[in-house]
Amino acid sequence: MTDRYQKQRMKMVDLQLRGRGISDQRVLRAMEKIPRHAFVPDALREQAYNDNPLPIESQQTISQPYIVALMSSALELTGKERVLEIGTGSGYQTAILAELAERVFSIERIAALAASARRVLDALDYYNIAIRVGDGTLGWREEAPFSGIMVTAGAPGAPRFLLEQLVVGGRLVIPVGSHSSQILLRLTRLSDDPADIKTEEFCGCRFVDLIGEQGWKNG
Repeated sequence: MTDRYQKQRMKMVDLQLRGRGISDQRVLRAMEKIPRHAFVPDALREQAYNDNPLPIESQQTISQPYIVALMSSALELTGKERVLEIGTGSGYQTAILAELAERVFSIERIAALAASARRVLDALDYYNIAIRVGDGTLGWREEAPFSGIMVTAGAPGAPRFLLEQLVVGGRLVIPVGSHSSQILLRLTRLSDDPADIKTEEFCGCRFVDLIGEQGWKNG
């Protein structure tokens, strides 16, 4: 793809990410590389590198660049992991994870979004990503366990099935709270008991609802 947005992307990384304390060099390099404008509607491409989320199809959103970087850094990936993403959306966060992990498995409940994301990711030559349509709150048991799980929608609590599908030492990054506001959490599984977790809080945030059996029921 032709990329005339490189300067905007570098400015985004310098001001919005480095300038706000993101120091994971692998995350910074990934966000310097990946064309965020390819993952937003054509009418919004000139806003792709602004410091805010943007609407995409099916009444969903692409997250603010800082939040993408913060969540990606929180997984502490080295490049050898298998990672699960809940909420493919436009595929931008998926592409970031594909740069940071060995394999990415992503679940999207809206078929049109999954198909659109797959087209963009294929065009950018990301072939270490598997996407399926389904209830992300149930995880992807056939491919478990995972070293990291990222949920890109706000949940009323951490889904038990996701904690069960983490390796010991694995991390779940998830926004938890009400429909209107959440706290970004990192839950680290400490032992064979999936209820034995360490919980860390990062910041307040606001995501679309996580819909599913172990999420919000409406939608």
